[in-house]
Order: sequence, then structure tokens, then C-alpha cells
Amino acid sequence: MRDYIFTSESVTAGHPDKICDQISDAVLDAVISEEVKAGGAADYIRSAVECLVTRGQVFLAGELRCHAYVDIDSVVRAVIKQIGYTDAELGFQYSSVGINNALQEQSADIAQGVDREGEIGAGDQGIMFGYACNETAELMPLAPALAHALAYRLAEVRTDATLPYLRPDGKTQVSVQYLEGKPAYVDTILISAQHADDPEAERSLADDLKAKVIAPVFERFGLGFGEAKLFVNPTGRFVIGGPAGDTGLTGRKIIVDTYGGVAHHGGGAFSGKDPTKVDRSAAYMARYAAKNVVAAGLAEQCELQLAYGIGIAHPLSIMVNTFGSAQAGLSDERIAEILPQVFDFTPSGIITTLDLWRPIYHLSAAYGHFGRELAEFTWERIDKVSQLQAAL
Repeated sequence: MRDYIFTSESVTAGHPDKICDQISDAVLDAVISEEVKAGGAADYIRSAVECLVTRGQVFLAGELRCHAYVDIDSVVRAVIKQIGYTDAELGFQYSSVGINNALQEQSADIAQGVDREGEIGAGDQGIMFGYACNETAELMPLAPALAHALAYRLAEVRTDATLPYLRPDGKTQVSVQYLEGKPAYVDTILISAQHADDPEAERSLADDLKAKVIAPVFERFGLGFGEAKLFVNPTGRFVIGGPAGDTGLTGRKIIVDTYGGVAHHGGGAFSGKDPTKVDRSAAYMARYAAKNVVAAGLAEQCELQLAYGIGIAHPLSIMVNTFGSAQAGLSDERIAEILPQVFDFTPSGIITTLDLWRPIYHLSAAYGHFGRELAEFTWERIDKVSQLQAAL
């Protein structure tokens, strides 16, 4: 087992790319809610909503199919307001931002492979990964878990006015030292936090973040950070932020969304996509399966790869990698063999098992899709342990 340092990052909900993810998913949630409210069937919906933000502007494009009317402009403004862009001085403000809507209906050529009675086909080809390990209680790698927790805490101390001079944009990064393949201590913490144009705030920022952000997070994880190298706003100033400082796009933070680079990623983004799109739903199912494998004690870590073809219901391949951590006498091939006995990896099976035709997606669009113990995130359940053990 080798020694190394591994680093993961996260971003706050006010980061330009994350604004786009939240808008895309809020539109999907609104469509699901309105479709059901109007008496329609949620599974008629097809969504692949893409968003771009820049100074004073929001652009929407992609595909959207539904019967119900949705006031998309109102949805967009509500998301921006909730994030905290309420001041025109930030260069991006919910009530004055321009909204450019170029959404269109899904291609008929794609739809015919998915719109079937009973067992629907995958909405696209591609590969998806799920991962779990025993480094944290949530069965997530330590570095991304800490980075997400720090980013979430940044937003918390801003919105509850503990640190009222903070602004919505921000990034975190955590480097963990591994000894003999196991996390030993945190080597480096980096936080970039947007703040008011106030010299006093700039002077107190590092001490404030240490006391109000880093300390509470590390205490919750049962960790110390006294010996860690700490960097706060390395350029010395972070006043211009959000879409006024950087263009944002849906799906540009896919490693932040998943496992912080510890595990592979198939390349497909999640936000804005309805659950017939296996880019999203199969990645959730792969996490669900991998998490239950680790919880069942079959391995200390598990990465699951699924591959799909457009219009084809069953995965084309299933591969398991436990990185040599499987219990004695148990091979990766044997785990891969039993998984379809316990988990239904068809799009219909995934949607039914995880109950995915619900307006839950806006919740997932910031601070990671995995490792968050929310009731809405059914893919985080550990309820197949006994079935996996029996299948062996």
C-alpha cells in the first residue's frame, strides 16, 4: 500500500456553474410538479435542460417535453433569489436578469427508442459509475466529503448572518494524506470565499473562516486541522464573483457532483435530465449498489461500471472493481454476477426502485449528489445488505 496525498474540491451554490445546475434541475422539478398537478403522467416528461449564465443574463437551451404550462422565467428568478443574488451591485440579480429561452421538444428519433409500453429503453448510450468506500459514515471518500461540508458551511454562515460580509460565490479544496492506503490526516485546506468590498472584512476573513467554518466542520468529522496548511483567497481579494466574474454552464462540475475524482466518471452530467436519461438514473443506481456492497461487508471499497445502448433496456456490461479490498474468497467477478439478482438495472427498474419521478432534483444540484443522507435521495439507502449476503 502506497503513501500519497489526494485532493478534492467543492463549490458553493453561488458558483456560476452551480447556478446553472440548480436552474436546470429546478425547471425539471417544476415540470414534474405541474404535470402531476394538471392530472398528467410524470413519465411523459422528457427533459434535457441546459443553462448558461453570465453578467446579467441567463440562457436556456436543450429539450423539454410536457403537457403542463410552466412559468420558466419565474422558476429561474426564484432559484437566483434563493441562492442569494439579490443585490444589483453583484452584477447578477434575480429580478433584473435577462432570461433567454430557446428550449425545444425532444428529437423524435431519440423518443422512439425510449417511449415504449412497459420496459423502456435507455435514453442514450454511455457508461456510468457508482462508488462507495468505508472512509466516512456516509461511505464516501474523505476529501470530497470534507470539501462539500466546508462549502455548505460557507453558505450557512452567510445566510444566517454569522459572517454577513460573505457573498454567494465560493470554492473549497481539501488535500488528505494517505499512509499505506488509508487516510491519516488533512494536509492542506484551501478556501476561496467571495466577500464585500470592505478592507476590515478582508483582514478578518482568514480568522473568521477558521473559527466559524473550518472548526465546526472538522469537529463534526472528529478530525483536527491544527497542522494543516491553510490558504484563504490566495489572490488576496475576491470581491467580483458569480456570473459577473465568470461564465457558468450546466454540467461543468461533474467531478464535484460525484466522488471528487476518487472514482471514475462516465462523462455525462446529471442536472436538467429526467430519469429516463441513464447518465443520471444509472449513476444513481450504481451508487446505490456500490454503497450496499460496502455496507454488507463484501468489500472496503467498490466501484461499479454500467454500460448502456440507446433504446436498449438492459445494460450491455456490468463491471465491479473492489481494488483488492473484497472479503477473503470473494472475487470482483462474483460480486458483478450477483448484483443483477438484487438490483434491476433497466431504466424502468431503476426509476421504480428509486422512485425517480418526483421533484427532488433541485436538492441534488449543489454540494454533491452522493453522500448526503436526505430522505429524497433514495440511492443513499442501505436496504439490500441481507439480500446481497443471501445471494452469495
